[in-house]
Amino acid sequence: MIQLGLRLHDGEKLPIEQLLPLVRDKGFSCIHLALSKSLKEIPCTPSALTPGYAGWLRRLCAQNGLDIAVLGNYLNLAHPDSSALAAIQEKYYAHIRFAAALGCGMVGTETGAPNPDYRTCPECRSDEALSVFIKNLKPVVRCAENYGITLVIEPVIRHIVWNPRRCRTVLDEIGSHNLQVLFDPVNLLDKRNVARKDEVFAEAIELLGKDIAMVHLKDYRRDETGALRETAAGLGEMDYSRIMAFLKAEKPFIYATLENTTPENAASCREAMQRAYDNA
Repeated sequence: MIQLGLRLHDGEKLPIEQLLPLVRDKGFSCIHLALSKSLKEIPCTPSALTPGYAGWLRRLCAQNGLDIAVLGNYLNLAHPDSSALAAIQEKYYAHIRFAAALGCGMVGTETGAPNPDYRTCPECRSDEALSVFIKNLKPVVRCAENYGITLVIEPVIRHIVWNPRRCRTVLDEIGSHNLQVLFDPVNLLDKRNVARKDEVFAEAIELLGKDIAMVHLKDYRRDETGALRETAAGLGEMDYSRIMAFLKAEKPFIYATLENTTPENAASCREAMQRAYDNA
């Protein structure tokens, strides 16, 4: 069994009280929640993330039969400015505390870039950038340990942790049961390796499979230059059979949230992913 969910900010632009029933009516059982994107009218500064706010959100989701699969906080832990980095880490600590009060087991993040703009650059692939990221990630993981929350990192080919081997290095160097992986297969691809996608996915499953705690599902199309353009799951070139077979065999009831959907196609994309899982 797979638990398919929606990235909440891909839903209708409605107050959350009206949006959550629509998400459930489309057949989803969980959500990926990014406070700054899904609840823009409510402050999400560290001081605003109180247990009372968490309790309100928890009750609202429970009333609609929806789990909060992951609380997203996609800020740059490789920021080169020490003051900005300290503020970023404080936001991670606040999200971890909030997740614990929310009854959400995971806080999700990507892995940054060694510049203030979170911009892809050649230095992303350097050993120095990886060392900086690991150093800055460690106190965040220690905070997650204290609150019983799993921090899940998402390898992305444009960022510092750009392939499964780098991700394995991060997991091994930090050495915490509270650090796992949010696996987005499409995020490991670009025009240079898409022809080898089966090899890329096989390596990811081999190196990271035991630590995969959640999955993102989206798709891609190649444009006239060969560059990949992201789209909703089931609407592009992605073959999910290998991924689904792995999930079916080894990850019962895993949360798998869809990305890049629209309100108009979310339900049909969920149905396509459910069929892919059932047929695996």
